[in-house]
Amino acid sequence: MTLTRRQALLAGASLPMAAVPLATRAEGHAMTMESKLPTHRDFTLGDFKVTTLLAGSRNVENPHQIFGTNVSDDDFNAAAEAAFIPSDVARFFFTPTIINTGSDVILFDTGTDAGGLTWALNSAGYQTSDVTHVVLTHMHGDHIGGLTGDAGETFTNATYITGQMEYDHWDMSGNEGFEAKVRPLADRMQFLNGGDSVRSGITAVEAFGHTPGHMAYMIESGGKELLLMADVANHYVWSLQNPEWEVRFDADKAAAAQTRKTIFDMASTDRIPLIGYHMPFPGLGFVEKRGEGGYHFVPHSYQLM
Repeated sequence: MTLTRRQALLAGASLPMAAVPLATRAEGHAMTMESKLPTHRDFTLGDFKVTTLLAGSRNVENPHQIFGTNVSDDDFNAAAEAAFIPSDVARFFFTPTIINTGSDVILFDTGTDAGGLTWALNSAGYQTSDVTHVVLTHMHGDHIGGLTGDAGETFTNATYITGQMEYDHWDMSGNEGFEAKVRPLADRMQFLNGGDSVRSGITAVEAFGHTPGHMAYMIESGGKELLLMADVANHYVWSLQNPEWEVRFDADKAAAAQTRKTIFDMASTDRIPLIGYHMPFPGLGFVEKRGEGGYHFVPHSYQLM
């Protein structure tokens, strides 16, 4: 009988139980299908310690109602199939980032709630009182939710920093999240514009479109660079890979698409690693150009370890 390549491989892998080393067996432990997600991941950038925090994660059904709203079901499904992911559900990740400069502990964004953020922060070895600065890339609920919780203000020792244009937009238009989470901290808020520095080596980069004043941040230390892109792209296939696919959450869809192309051209040309707030955890990777106007997300393996 002639076996196919796949059948031959499977046959070779089908070893009797007695041949499996005892150390690999789950001795006395029940199997469970529940996945346990990590809480944080540390990286090194020059003299800075960078930590991404998984403040939350959830499945969202019908992702085509969010991503690629200007393309057909066939195109959307084909992109999912090519990337080996389902087209009827997406996994969302919410990933604030800590930059520890040695003198400051700077947190970028705060997740959807104080509980999830505090758990991840503590697991990474930090207390909320350690945070010296909280930088808000923009003011959607999943970035400002952890500013306060049941116990009140989460970061009692921190200075708050955000883009002037972003704050002014929500100050004028308002929404429930802004009124509850941001406005009470207004007297402790500092504002910046594109090109301004949070601290030496941390520079604001205009990345408008997702919101009117959405900011990315370039991190530089020891001759190394890293871009915190926040929500420039919200999904590694349906948004990053296809920058002109419209995203429901983008306030100015044309501007958001142009920002994606500008940021990804820079990151791919200069080979700059980036952290995306909604990229698959731990959120760090590289971008390479693919075809005409497309890109590909290359997850971090050990380059910044």
